[in-house]
Amino acid sequence: MYRRLLERLKRWKEDENRKPMIIRGARQVGKTWLMKEFGRTCYESCAYISMDENEIMENVFRDAFDIGRIISALEISVGFKIIPGKTLLIFDEVQEIPRALKALKYFYEEAPEYHVVAAGSLLGVALHEGTSFPVGKVDFCDLYPLDYQEFLCACGEEKLAELLNSKDYGFITNFKNKYIDYLKFYYYVGGMPEAVVTYLNSKDLKRVRSVQNRLLSAYENDFSKHAPSEIVTRIRMLWNSVPTQLAKENKKFLYGLIREGARAREYEVAITWLIDCGLIHKIHRVKKPDYPLRAYQDFQAFKLFILDVGLLGAMARLNAKLILEGNRLFEEFKGALTEQYVLQQLVTDEENDIFYWTSDTAKAEIDFLIQNEEGIVPIEVKAEENLQAKSLKSFYNKYHPGLAVRTSMSDYREQDWMVNIPLYLIGSGLQ
Repeated sequence: MYRRLLERLKRWKEDENRKPMIIRGARQVGKTWLMKEFGRTCYESCAYISMDENEIMENVFRDAFDIGRIISALEISVGFKIIPGKTLLIFDEVQEIPRALKALKYFYEEAPEYHVVAAGSLLGVALHEGTSFPVGKVDFCDLYPLDYQEFLCACGEEKLAELLNSKDYGFITNFKNKYIDYLKFYYYVGGMPEAVVTYLNSKDLKRVRSVQNRLLSAYENDFSKHAPSEIVTRIRMLWNSVPTQLAKENKKFLYGLIREGARAREYEVAITWLIDCGLIHKIHRVKKPDYPLRAYQDFQAFKLFILDVGLLGAMARLNAKLILEGNRLFEEFKGALTEQYVLQQLVTDEENDIFYWTSDTAKAEIDFLIQNEEGIVPIEVKAEENLQAKSLKSFYNKYHPGLAVRTSMSDYREQDWMVNIPLYLIGSGLQ
């Protein structure tokens, strides 16, 4: 299975100023597989250590941070010699032993010749609980569910995936029916690795849905196991309200949809906890689309998305038969699925700072506003071949952005004031 983050890790390997790398991401998005695959393909050996319920490692990191002593203990544990530059050291579930996380500072300062990667599903939660963290001594990268291009590669369509990066839009359009067919399946299957593998091995959407439901149950179990008991119920209620929030025409998050009379202060910690787990994305409104966007964000107005479009469909109980019936998948729950999909394609590019915009009268809304190297780019999302873009036109007339984007099922086309990027191209088309 191809993950584009492998290319980032390969560049990290060759960086003379390399720091220990921490890979962040929700549970079950493939962090362990990625680290092991990186070690298998780019190093002579790979020393994998899981910190989860590992008493030996807890004792090893309990004493002073003597890197030579730690390396000796790791060699005994894995059964072979760890060679700087030729062995990849992997610390998995590193948040389970906070002193192992702190030790990354000493690897950077005292033994930079060792190549160390670490990951933790609940790392963000652990840090908010006061875990000592080596600020400035580590690098970060984020792993998400497979995006659409990675899904194409997993399906054996590497050439189709590569073509999306070519910018040869006329040639790409020749294969639009294939792209759209795969996109429909991606909407349903999503990008969680286990769901994708199940789909590829069985082509059975009911089995895929069983996997998705099992993942959702595992996340809910995490709420009870790891969250403070006083907020578990609020986390669960908030999490389960997201499909309802996204099904609205105006997708601004409303606390009243969680339960009648709910207030922001009751759920702020629950939102933070879900963000720290990597389970939701919080996208704020900006009051003014100007540089830098973060200076103009409205902290009271935001949308919540979950980590994966397939899981969103499972939470909403979308029937598997929809996938077989033409465009019905895009008609049922279409706005929610499509915005979720577009958000997933945008977050994989770390250059994108993502917000949304509404006019003061709330009559016009831009689904996403991103700030990247190209400037500030408004993106209006259309689920079908709907060519109306009234909000985008209103925004363009008022603010005159260098690039205005509508993404829909229509073909790529450039107009005087706007470019239409097909949904299957939205990630590649903005790079």
